[in-house]
Amino acid sequence: MSKEEFPSEKNLDEKDTAPKKKVEETPKANKETDNKEDQKLAKQIAELEAKNKELEDKYLRSEAEIQNMQNRYSKERAQLIKYESQSLAKDVLPAMDNLERALGVKVDDEASKQLKKGVQMTLDSLIKAMKDHGIVEIEADGVEFDPTLHQAVQTVAAENDDQKDHVVQVLQKGYQYKDRTLRPTMVVVAQ
Repeated sequence: MSKEEFPSEKNLDEKDTAPKKKVEETPKANKETDNKEDQKLAKQIAELEAKNKELEDKYLRSEAEIQNMQNRYSKERAQLIKYESQSLAKDVLPAMDNLERALGVKVDDEASKQLKKGVQMTLDSLIKAMKDHGIVEIEADGVEFDPTLHQAVQTVAAENDDQKDHVVQVLQKGYQYKDRTLRPTMVVVAQ
C-alpha cells in the first residue's frame, strides 16, 4: 500500500483542524443571523399583536353596536305593539261623535224613540270596546285647563277667581290611549 492510500497522522490532524475552524466561524455567523431573525420575528410579533388588538377592538365595537341595534329594535317593537290600536281609534272617534250628536236630537214618536235607543246601544258598545283597549275619555268639564289634554277654542270671562283657568264648557270630547293623547278635548276656558 502506498502512503497516499493511508493518510498519515499529520494529514488527519490537518483535516481535523480545518473543519474546526469552519465550525468556529459558523456559530458567530449564526449568532448574527439568529440575532437578525430574532429582531425580525420580534417585529412581526409586535405587528401581529397590534393588529390583533385592533381587530379585538373592532370586534368589541361591533358587538356593542349589534347589542344597541337589538335594544333599539326591541323598544321600537314594544312601542308598535303598545300603540297598535291608535290609528283605528282615531278613525272610530268621528263615528262616535256623530252618534252622540244623533242622541242629542229630541224625538217625539215611538219609532224615533226606538231608533234613538238603538243608537244609544251602539254608542255604548263602542265606548265599552274603546275602554277595553285602553282608550278613555279625557275628563274636562270643570277641571283646570291642561294644554296637553285640552284645546282651548274660546275663552270667556271668569265669574269668580275659583273659575279662572278652568274649563267651563266641552265642545268636543277628547280621548287618551294609554299615556298618549289621541285627540285633545275642545273646550271653552274661563279667563
